[in-house]
Order: sequence, then C-alpha cells, then structure tokens
Amino acid sequence: MTTQSNLSRQVWSVLLAGGLATIAFDLFGQGLSPAFGFARLAPVGLATATLKTIFGDIPKGAGDIMHILTGMFVYTLGYLLVARPIQRKLIPNLHWAITATVYGIGLWVFALYFVAHLIAGNPPFLGFTGITWVAFWGHIVYALVVVYVIERGPFSQKHEA
Repeated sequence: MTTQSNLSRQVWSVLLAGGLATIAFDLFGQGLSPAFGFARLAPVGLATATLKTIFGDIPKGAGDIMHILTGMFVYTLGYLLVARPIQRKLIPNLHWAITATVYGIGLWVFALYFVAHLIAGNPPFLGFTGITWVAFWGHIVYALVVVYVIERGPFSQKHEA
C-alpha cells in the first residue's frame, strides 16, 4: 500500500471514528440517558463555559464547534497518538475493548476534572452528581466506538489486501 493511500485511509478512519463516536456520545448522553430517567449531558454547555473562561466573550455557536471538533478530532487523535502507542508498548496483546474502556475512563477524568474543574471552575467531577456517572458511561461509549472503528472498521489495517 502506498504512503498516500495509507494516509488517506487513516484520515477517513479518523473522520468516521470521530463522527460516529460523537453521535453515539450525544445519543447516549442527551437522548437515551434522560429517556430512562437519568441525567442529561450538556457537552456544549461545558465547552461554552470553558471557552468563556479562557477567552471571555465568545461568538454564538463556539461551544457547539468546540464540542464537535473535540469529538471528531481531538479525542480520536488522542487514542491514535497517545493511548494506542502506550498500550502497544506495555501490553501489546491487550484486546481493543479493554484499551477503549481504559481510554474512555481517561477521557472522563480529563473532561470532568481538568476541563470542567481546573479550567471552567466547576466542582471536581461536577460534584459526583447524576451527570458525573452519565458522563462516565458516555465517555466509555465514545471510546468503544472510536477504537472499534479504527481497529476493526472499514478503513482499518485488518481490511488491507
């Protein structure tokens, strides 16, 4: 496979994985969770609050843009450039689902402690309320989708001829 087609496959993999995982996260956290009587996630609200803390006045829609770009690219690249290399170095035969679950928990810590608390000024882990646990499972769902698409999806190396 040529370098150009390999790069093309990787770009499509990131786009598909990040897009599907962001949809799964929002579907779970904003649709299914409240439908079953649990808290509703507000990732755009957190993104907006974070941007306002950093920049002050921000344009309308900036939180939506940050949420989408974070889900589609930042967290997806976090798996490819950080979590996957660490896992392959330390435990190379670990099943992708275990890696994904651990990565999802890492995303949860990053989002609810570093971003929500240290940057946006909320209580750590949003005070361990109902939204905390919906966010916990939402980040695991996100990571499972991202890792599945990258490792097993149509643009993965397993589909190479």
